[in-house]
Amino acid sequence: MTIPMRWGDMDAMGHMNNAVYFRFMETARIDWLTALGYGANPQGEGVVIVNAFCNFLHQFQYPSDVHVRTFISPPGRSSFDTWTTMERADRPGVLHSTGGATVCWVDFKAQKSAPLPQSLRDLLLNVPAL
Repeated sequence: MTIPMRWGDMDAMGHMNNAVYFRFMETARIDWLTALGYGANPQGEGVVIVNAFCNFLHQFQYPSDVHVRTFISPPGRSSFDTWTTMERADRPGVLHSTGGATVCWVDFKAQKSAPLPQSLRDLLLNVPAL
């Protein structure tokens, strides 16, 4: 997906604030899960992030449209890893950041991990390799 950088996304140094990278990764991940039919459901089950990281390779400066790509690793019992790359839309192929997150399926009422739904597991196992 492509996300436009906003003026307010900059920090005092004149480039995109570090926290915004995580927000962009989150937006891509949540939009993807929602499109698969697994959007947020605080009354039942859904995903939480148990680990996240970002490597900052090049600065994003305003104005920029940020192209965010999300990839996944094969799922475990209750979790899977996501991997993210970000680049300027007008500079394809030049990575500005890489990162990822471990996504865990949780039963929110019980407040503990639960097995991934089989339908989601099947989708994750059938994502084409790049």
